[in-house]
Amino acid sequence: MLIKRRTLLASAAPALMLGAGVASRARAQAADPRLAIRALGNPSAKVHVEEWFSLTCTHCARFSQEVFPEVRSKLIDTGKVYYIFCDFPLDQVALSAAMIARALPGDRYEAFVLALLASQDRWAFGKDVNPQDELRKMAALAGMSAEQFQQTLADDKLRHAIMDEEDRAQAQYKIDGTPTFRFNDKEQVSQELTYEQFAQKVDSLS
Repeated sequence: MLIKRRTLLASAAPALMLGAGVASRARAQAADPRLAIRALGNPSAKVHVEEWFSLTCTHCARFSQEVFPEVRSKLIDTGKVYYIFCDFPLDQVALSAAMIARALPGDRYEAFVLALLASQDRWAFGKDVNPQDELRKMAALAGMSAEQFQQTLADDKLRHAIMDEEDRAQAQYKIDGTPTFRFNDKEQVSQELTYEQFAQKVDSLS
């Protein structure tokens, strides 16, 4: 099942509504290392897979826990797939989490994102829980200071960049929900996949 994108700007601060202009992905990455590609595997692999995901998407969380470990061990670690993480936050909580994840050193990104997805029911949806407080605690465990945490959440440049990339994906690829997988820019699937379905897509392109 696909979770549709929610309106991000409706509850955003006025500054978010101004926009900062849409820059190309390459220029954005060159200007800010936080926007560099976050990926696993060999860039020379025959199959490149993009996963457009939201850190508050329950379907993304289930894929991460139940399917991705097998994808990692059998397809990524064996050199068959270069796996690219692409932000597509569905709400303000997911956007904040994506900002924090990207502000961490690149070698901590994967572990942090997978930890957020694995504990999503607690930090994002827990009863009587403040998601920002929980996110701050998890960021601290990943080595981020309280000062850097606050500075990151207040960074409109980073916020705009993530949202601009999401808007680009929505316009160019017609993505409007998560998870969405793109295989070698040739095939796009907007639903959860089993390992068998995922591997079949890879095999067809190998």
